[in-house]
Amino acid sequence: MATIARPVPGTTTKRPNIASADVQLPAVKDYEQVDNEIIATMNPTAGWFAGLGAAIVMMLIGASAWVYQIYWGLGQAGYEPPVMWGVYIITFVFWVGIGHAGTLISAILYLFRAGFRTTIYRVSEAMTVFAVMTAGLFPIIHIGRPWKFFWLIPYPNWRLIWPNFKSPLVWDVFAISTYLTISTTFLYVGLIPDLAVLRDRETNPVRKRIFSILSLGWRNSDREWRHFARAYLFLAAFSTPLVLSVHSVVSFDFAMALTPGWHASIFPPYFVAGAIFSGFAMVWTIVIPMRKWFGLKHYITLNHLDATAKVVLFVSLLVGSAYLIEFFIAWYSGVPAEIEYFYNRVFGQWWWAQWILLLCNMIFPLSLFSQKLRRNTTWLFILSIIINIGMWYERFDIVVPSLSHEFEPWQWDTYVPSWVDMCFLVGSFGWFFMWFLLFVKQLPVFALAEIKEIVPPQMRGGHGHDPHATESGGGHRGPVIAGGTH
Repeated sequence: MATIARPVPGTTTKRPNIASADVQLPAVKDYEQVDNEIIATMNPTAGWFAGLGAAIVMMLIGASAWVYQIYWGLGQAGYEPPVMWGVYIITFVFWVGIGHAGTLISAILYLFRAGFRTTIYRVSEAMTVFAVMTAGLFPIIHIGRPWKFFWLIPYPNWRLIWPNFKSPLVWDVFAISTYLTISTTFLYVGLIPDLAVLRDRETNPVRKRIFSILSLGWRNSDREWRHFARAYLFLAAFSTPLVLSVHSVVSFDFAMALTPGWHASIFPPYFVAGAIFSGFAMVWTIVIPMRKWFGLKHYITLNHLDATAKVVLFVSLLVGSAYLIEFFIAWYSGVPAEIEYFYNRVFGQWWWAQWILLLCNMIFPLSLFSQKLRRNTTWLFILSIIINIGMWYERFDIVVPSLSHEFEPWQWDTYVPSWVDMCFLVGSFGWFFMWFLLFVKQLPVFALAEIKEIVPPQMRGGHGHDPHATESGGGHRGPVIAGGTH
């Protein structure tokens, strides 16, 4: 974010924080056009109601399965020794990973002044919050009898003994709770200038009052922009370590065990890279249809998508390298159990899941070396679906083959997800898209304030705009200066 600097009459204005030419918006002429077109996306349409209805139906499928499981017990989830972790934990790790791209795009790319984040970061921030909300459901579901959760809390007993936590999953509770809090705060702070625009344009007195409260009395003054820039920069710097720490903590659930395939120090960076990979793919899954349905191709340009495709290509190479390192470490260790496990994973019982993983996450992303395909929205959308399928199977390959093929051969068995598992998987996507669709129609899904920073300002005397205007509704801002200085 940046502050206002009024141009001096009779001088040439420089815009030091403007992104490079490849992320400019040549089809956007003024700030009023930005307000009108972005706010227009908040109007409900028939397609939006159809999408919301489908999401609610999917969510009800998952809710029905949960009621069924509570009545008949956790055994309906398809758990059979030795595989006592299944689709629930797989999907939990998957959704935590989805939530990481939001913080990456919002915080890390902001700190590095990457201009291509401007038009997509609000989508990724909202995606982060709702993905983490979705992931948080699965530890509750995994308890089986969620109303007895207090048995997991180490409260002192009648002998005044403080017991320890009984499960390492409590690490995830603290990590994800912190991540959700910071991500929600980050999203809200970035929304404040846009909420003021909605406040000034709203005619409904109830909604106008709500927007007035949420905007915290924003007046678009230089002083407010200065403090806003500093607060946003602080939150970005504070959020950056969470990208590394949260999914590293999730990986410790596996890496701290002695189970073959899990006991590896590469898991923390491996999980972080995979989370960024799947998160960017989900951003494509959301942004590309919105770009077409809302007629916003002049905001989310092919140059923006091309830049994100380069990031995805780079991360896919990192993820592919981690896969190969896993196999090398298993072979180099000389441990028979590790060698047998990885051989079984590629050529044995679970070969089909491993090859789905390798094709989706290593082979298909190599197509992004082609600039033509990087700028083909149809292929990027298809590839986003392929990548997310591959990332779900990556979690499957971590959990199921390890538990079904441990040290003792007499314990080797298989795992078949039940229909209850699959209903929960479908319900999680319904839950996620329901909240996202509701967000789209209540708040601007593209950042008005930051988009205006890459639109050339309308100067007084030539185009009829007053650079000294301070009303937030018009958004008439002069050049912006990085770093929050005036």
